[in-house]
Amino acid sequence: MNAQFGAQMVQRQSRLQREVLVLSCRSAVAENQPANKHRMNKELSSFAARLRELISVGDDVRSFHSIATGGFNNEPPHVGSYFENFNELALELFALQFKHNAAYRTICEARGVTPQVVEHWTQIPAVPTSAFKELELTSLAPVERTAVFHSSGTTEQKPSRHFHHAESLAVYEASLWTWFEQNIFANSKFKIQNSKLVVLTPSPGLVPHSSLVHMFEIVRQKLGGTETAFVGKIAADGAWTLDFDATLAALCGNSKLKNQNPKLLLGTAFSFVHLLDYLVERNLRVELPAGSRVMETGGYKNRSRALPKAELPTLITKRLGVPRENILCEYGMSELSSQAYDAEIQNSKFK
Repeated sequence: MNAQFGAQMVQRQSRLQREVLVLSCRSAVAENQPANKHRMNKELSSFAARLRELISVGDDVRSFHSIATGGFNNEPPHVGSYFENFNELALELFALQFKHNAAYRTICEARGVTPQVVEHWTQIPAVPTSAFKELELTSLAPVERTAVFHSSGTTEQKPSRHFHHAESLAVYEASLWTWFEQNIFANSKFKIQNSKLVVLTPSPGLVPHSSLVHMFEIVRQKLGGTETAFVGKIAADGAWTLDFDATLAALCGNSKLKNQNPKLLLGTAFSFVHLLDYLVERNLRVELPAGSRVMETGGYKNRSRALPKAELPTLITKRLGVPRENILCEYGMSELSSQAYDAEIQNSKFK
């Protein structure tokens, strides 16, 4: 680390500490104010409804895959290329958050940035993920919050908090399904009906504050009649682990039947390590039906041994019989309610 970079980091940390100090003083005053007992603010509600509509028709307005493979007019793909009016939408949302999110507004003002001076979405101030641990970075009043997600850091860490209302959850759900469907089912012969969804996490009822498990539950709902098994459980120390008997039963099914429908296996990287280690220790191999696919996400978070990037899919292929082309990597952030998919796999054709 050079001296200039180190000085910049110290300066940024000091600035954030000053911003948090100001916010702490203001929060003490805000707690004594009358609670807003209305539903979600009308301005935010209207924006959320329009955004959901744009997401739902996004693949008609602009092809996600065209963007992922080079964009329109040979432009490189980037976050602002999904909709022609992305910049306009981003600036409108920034103005709404500046107005209704007191903590975020204070951070912006401390940096001298307001909606009046921002002309492009790249100028909108970002906040470090650590701020979600200390501040209530939300536009929702306490009485409007119907759900809260916590970041999935190690069990020893203080989690971030991400508050939701039914309408903000609806935006998250529309976004996650559209992108999931585009990446998992495009260019494939995957059979949704009568297929088996196996999820290597605890069920939603056991982990109500997990945005990832909420995502998997929405996938289950969208798939309709698909048979589903959440095979994770909670250990005594609160860590996620697997019910290995239930996992093998869900994966193997009736192995004597021919032409079984493909399985969709979803889970965190550390859950896959737990499963693979279990299979290796017992010299077991599960041959999933042809066309099955795997989506791994979430990283290791000190909950298992960490593997080099290329080793995990190699082991999945070896022990579960799923070809590399059918293994998708996803990365999500609770702070953003968004997901990113492995572009290399995304652009390949599933077998």
